Amino acid sequence: MLIGFRVLQGLGGGMLMPLGMTIMTRAAGPARMGRLMAILGVPMLLGPICGPILGGWLIENASWHWIFLINVPIGIVAIIYASLVLAKDSPQPSESFDFLGMALMSPGLALFLFGVSSIPGAANDQYSYSRVWATMIIGLILIVTFVFHAFRPEHPLLDLRLFKNRNLTVSCITMFMFAAAFFGGLLLVPTYFQSVRGESTLMAGLLVAPQGIGAMLTMPIAGTLSDRIPVGRIVPTGIVLIIIGMFGLTQVTATTAYPLLIAELFVMGLGMGATMMPIMTSALKTLRSHEVARGSTLLNIIQQVASSCGIAVISVILTAHLNAAPLAKPAISAQLDPTLIDAIGGVAAFAVGLAQAAASFADTFWVAWVLVVLTLIPAFFLPRKHEESHLLDDQPETAAVVVH
Repeated sequence: MLIGFRVLQGLGGGMLMPLGMTIMTRAAGPARMGRLMAILGVPMLLGPICGPILGGWLIENASWHWIFLINVPIGIVAIIYASLVLAKDSPQPSESFDFLGMALMSPGLALFLFGVSSIPGAANDQYSYSRVWATMIIGLILIVTFVFHAFRPEHPLLDLRLFKNRNLTVSCITMFMFAAAFFGGLLLVPTYFQSVRGESTLMAGLLVAPQGIGAMLTMPIAGTLSDRIPVGRIVPTGIVLIIIGMFGLTQVTATTAYPLLIAELFVMGLGMGATMMPIMTSALKTLRSHEVARGSTLLNIIQQVASSCGIAVISVILTAHLNAAPLAKPAISAQLDPTLIDAIGGVAAFAVGLAQAAASFADTFWVAWVLVVLTLIPAFFLPRKHEESHLLDDQPETAAVVVH
C-alpha cells in the first residue's frame, strides 16, 4: 500500500517541477532568471531544515503515520490557493504523447533506481545481490532502448535533443556529479549523529539544520549575482566552500566537538546555496520558452538519478568499512541500547567500537570529498562570459512580461 500510494504521489509530484518552472520563467522574464532560481530554492531548503526536525518530533511524539498525514492539510491549502491566485490560460494541444517512451523510460528508471538503492541491503546475501543486479540491468536496458527511441518521434517523452545546447549539457554533467557527491555525503551526517553519538531523530535533525541555514543565506546572493555575472565564476566558489566544509568531516571522531561539526555543516550549506541553483539557472537561461518544461524535467531526473547513485555508493562503502571493523556494529547497537555494553566486552570495548565506527564514517567522507573535488572539472566549463537569454525567442513580439 505504501509503495502504491508513493507511485500515485510521484505521478502528481512529477508534474509540479516542469509546470512550476514554466509558469515562473514566463512571469519573471529572462533578465531575472537568477533571482527566480533563488526564490525557487527557498522552499527546497525548507526540506533539509524543517524536514528532519519535524519528522523527528513526529516520530518521537506521535507516530510515523503523521509523516504522511501532515501533508494532507498542506495539500488542501495549496490546491485552494493555486485555484485562486494562478492566472487562467487557454492551452492548445500541440504535442502528441510518447506512449512508447513512457513504457520504456518509466519502468526502466524505476527498476534501475530500485536496484541501485537496494545494493547496501543486499551486499551480504548472494540471492538478493543477484536479484538487485538483475533489476538494475533490466532497467538499464530499458533506459538505453529509450535513448535510441528518443531521437525518432518529434515530441519524445524526454527531449534528448536539448543536449545540443552546450550550456545545458555542461550544467547537466555538473549537476549529476554535484548531486551524487553532495547528497551521498549528506546521508552520512544524520546517520553519524544517531549511530555514533547516540542522538535522537529530533536532535539529529536540529544538528543538521545549520547546513540549510547556510544555504539560505547564500542562495539569494548567488541568485542575484547569476543575473549579473556568469555562473562559471559563481559555482566553483560554492564547490570550494563545500570542499572546505566536508574536509572537516573527514577528520570526524567519536568525540568531535559539536560546535566544530556545526561550523563545518554551515560552511557546506554556504557552498550548496552558491552551487545548486546557479547550475539550474545556467541550464535554463539559454532555452526557449517552450523548452523550459522539458529542460527542467531533464534536470530533475538527472538530479534524482545522481542522488540515488551517490547514496547507494556511499552506503555500500560505509557498510564495507563497518563490516571490516569487528567492534563497530556491536558498539552502534550498544549506543542505541546501553544494556548491550557488557555483551560486547564492557565500557573499554564499547569505546573502541565507537572509535572504529567513527573512523568508518571518516573514511567514507573521504570518498564523498573526492567526488566533490572532481565536480570542479565540469564546473570550470560552465559559461564564464555573459549569456544571452533566449527565453522570449519563440514568443510574439507583442507579448509583455508582467511581474507583481
